[in-house]
Amino acid sequence: MPTPQSPINSGFSAASTAEDVIKGISLKGKCVVVTGGYAGIGLETVKALRGAGAKIIAPARDLVKAGVAFQTMPDVDLRHMDLLNPDSIDEFAEYVLSTTDQLDVLINNAGVMVPPLARDSRGYESQFSANHLGHFQLTCRLWPALTKSGKSRVIALSSYGHRIAGVDFADPNFMHREYDARVAYGQAKTANALFAVALDSIGKASGVRAFAVHPGGVITDLVRHMSAEQLKATNFIDDQGKPIIDPATNKKTPAQGAATSVWCATSPSLEGMGGVYCADCDIAAALPDDESPELHGVRPRATDPVAAGRLWQLSEQLTGARIP
Repeated sequence: MPTPQSPINSGFSAASTAEDVIKGISLKGKCVVVTGGYAGIGLETVKALRGAGAKIIAPARDLVKAGVAFQTMPDVDLRHMDLLNPDSIDEFAEYVLSTTDQLDVLINNAGVMVPPLARDSRGYESQFSANHLGHFQLTCRLWPALTKSGKSRVIALSSYGHRIAGVDFADPNFMHREYDARVAYGQAKTANALFAVALDSIGKASGVRAFAVHPGGVITDLVRHMSAEQLKATNFIDDQGKPIIDPATNKKTPAQGAATSVWCATSPSLEGMGGVYCADCDIAAALPDDESPELHGVRPRATDPVAAGRLWQLSEQLTGARIP
C-alpha cells in the first residue's frame, strides 16, 4: 500500500537542524554516499551523518574545493565524479562497489540551478542531466550495494521549484522549444520528486525506500548563476546582500536546509514508508492542484505515479542505465 502524502507529525519543524533530527541515532557500521557533500546543504548533511558514526563516501567534481571543505574530516572518502559525464559516474560507482558491498544511504544532493543553456556530451540540457539523469544513472549502478543492505534509503533533493514546471516528455532537453532557465530548473526538480516515486515502487520489495526532499530556500553556491538583482527580487537577501533567515517562510540556514534530508535518511518514524515528498522534517501535505499559489506542500505533478513511470522509462532510454 502506498505511503499517504500526508504529514505524520514528526515532532520537528521548519526550524529544526540536521543535528536536531539525528540526535540519539547511531550510524556506526553504516555506509553513506552524499553527492555535492562538500558545500552548503550537502556539507551540513555530511557533518551530521559522520557525527552519528557513518562512513562517508563523497564524490566531487572539484576535488580541490572539496579537499579544503573536508580538511577537518580526513576520514571522509573523497573521490572524483562529474554528474554530466556518464563515464565518470560509472567509474565512481565501480569504486564504491569495490570498497563496500553494502550501501545504507544514498543522498542525491548535488545540483545546478538556472545556468545559461549548456549541454552534456550527449546533447542533454545540463539541469536535467546533472540534477536528474546523472543521479538516475548513479542509483542504478549502485543498486547491488543498496539491495545488499536490506534496509537502505535513497534521498532525492527536489525543491518547491517543482511548482514552476512539470516534465516535458516530448522535449525534455529543449531541442525544439526556447530555453528558459527557470522552466528547466522546475522540470529538473519535478523529475527529482518523480524519481523517488518510481524508485520506491521498484525498490521496496528489495528493502530500498526512496524519499524526495524540499530542503527550503538556502543561499549557497547554488545561486551563483543569479545576478544580484535577481537574488534581491526573490526576497531571500536583505539590502546588505545577506541571507534572510525565516524558516516559516522557507528561508533557512544550511543546517536547517540539511535537516529534512537527514531526517528522511535516518528517522525510525519512516520505517516501512517511502515514495513521498518531504519538507520541514515531515511528509509534506498534498496540494489539490498544480495551480495552487501555496509555497508549502507538493503539487500533483511531482507525485503522479503515471508520470513517474514515464520518466523512469525515458531515463532508461536516455542513459542506457537500468536496475539489474
